[in-house]
Amino acid sequence: MLIDEVKKQVIQAMRDKDAERRDLLKVVLGELQTAGARLTEALPDAEAERLIRKMVKSNQEMAELSDKPEVVAKMKAEIAVLETLLPKTLTVDEIIEALGPVADTVKAAGNDGQAMGAAMKHLKSTGASVEGKDVGQAVKKLRG
Repeated sequence: MLIDEVKKQVIQAMRDKDAERRDLLKVVLGELQTAGARLTEALPDAEAERLIRKMVKSNQEMAELSDKPEVVAKMKAEIAVLETLLPKTLTVDEIIEALGPVADTVKAAGNDGQAMGAAMKHLKSTGASVEGKDVGQAVKKLRG
């Protein structure tokens, strides 16, 4: 489970005396535990990933809005740590390759929305980890 991985990384950061990483991971752990406490069962990994992706997006937005180089550097460092907790997502080219079996369906779809739906359905059935914007780009390349 992802929450167990975060706990292990907190302990490792403490051993490495990496205060910044430790503190960030403790914040992540707190968020995951709070979300888990609201449920009657253990926090599913999919929900944990969603929360971590939300934290990544928040840091990206802060980095874009800040005009202070030290804040931008801190946000980018935090993003790098957070991304180590997430499964590797497919690139646009890897998504196009993964869509090979349904490429004809994607191309024949009536509009981009239907093409996206067919693509996402196929990718989810394979268990692929993808970003929506990347799937959108892949669909446009296939249909283009």
